[in-house]
Amino acid sequence: MNYSRKGTILLFLLVTFVFGFGHEVSAAENINQKILDLRKQIEELTKQSELYKKNITEKQKEADTLNRQIGILNNQIAKLLTQIQITNQQISSTKLEITILENDIFTTQKEIIQKKNTIGNLLFAKYERDKNNLLAVVLRNQRLSDFNDEIQQEEYLNQKLILLLAELSDQKEKLEIEKADLEAKKVDLETISNKQKIQKDSATESKNSKDKLLTITKGKEKEYQKLLQEVEKKETEFFQELQKLEAEAVKSGAFILRLKAASIPPRKNGTYQWPLDDYYITQSYGMTTYAKRGAYGGAPHNGVDIAGDGGATIKPIAEGEILASGFNDGFGNWVAVRHNGDVVSIYAHMRSPTGLANGTDVKTDSIIGYQGSTGNSTGPHVHLSIYYDFFTYINPKNNQIYFNYFEGTLNPLNYL
Repeated sequence: MNYSRKGTILLFLLVTFVFGFGHEVSAAENINQKILDLRKQIEELTKQSELYKKNITEKQKEADTLNRQIGILNNQIAKLLTQIQITNQQISSTKLEITILENDIFTTQKEIIQKKNTIGNLLFAKYERDKNNLLAVVLRNQRLSDFNDEIQQEEYLNQKLILLLAELSDQKEKLEIEKADLEAKKVDLETISNKQKIQKDSATESKNSKDKLLTITKGKEKEYQKLLQEVEKKETEFFQELQKLEAEAVKSGAFILRLKAASIPPRKNGTYQWPLDDYYITQSYGMTTYAKRGAYGGAPHNGVDIAGDGGATIKPIAEGEILASGFNDGFGNWVAVRHNGDVVSIYAHMRSPTGLANGTDVKTDSIIGYQGSTGNSTGPHVHLSIYYDFFTYINPKNNQIYFNYFEGTLNPLNYL
């Protein structure tokens, strides 16, 4: 085979490698259609979820009866089951997106290998040609036109080689981006799967609460009202004792820690974020109707109660660090976060201890706990308090950690 013919074949291969690659369009289109179908289903399920949320909000406005509480729990269960369906669809959609990315990566890797082979062939051809000196090239071509054609072909191959190297560099960069996207998608999938586990646990928790409530009350309104009275009585006793212990701690200065802000932050809505992504207010700050009945030992309510889905993730209202945490009979599992300016936020009635050590830095997207109903609580919610003067002390009767109740607090609704 003469050199000119070999060059023509290499040129043909080059054009084939550079321009001849195609994607399996039909397969990709099929996957994309499935993703669109899943997104449509997610949209419909989200509308159902919003309806259950509206029903819960409406039930909260009614008088506290057994039927109301059962209605709230039924809607919570239905909402959580719908959210599990949504999460299932999100998982399926993400898996399909991962499949598309994996296919793109495979195709890109294949193209890189083929182009590397083409470059190798071109470099070998140049090496063979460069071994011949100019005189040998002239002598090999009987006509001047053949010589000119060979020189032009050489220049063309050089240009294509430069182009191919540039495309190979772009291909490599694209592959790195696709790999990074794939890794991010896999992290997203893991996050969604973890979210589903929380939703399943929350649905089970709500169902167990409903079953327990029906067992205790035997489905009778009279028994339910008796149960509420018992809870309120325990709360009153707890907060009366709390006031005495707090007064003694202040008098003796027996604090575990005390933190006082240099100044009270100016009232401005939006200064802090809500600790739950999806929520509704169940009790405000101050002398609420519940507080007026003496539930807090005659003191006002020292924070705001907000409820979301059972087991909902709790996030800090602003970045800061874990200051303290513990358990007491009134607030159940609680955690305190120290913020800029030494403002402190409290999150109470958590399902379980926060698990974060004191001094741990937290961001606004950090999970510091999960909504629960520990301590004196009639249902899953988060009690949020904001302090400009905060201290903790030990209750010598049970060695539980207590913190000051109302003095030193701010109305969270002035800052959220």
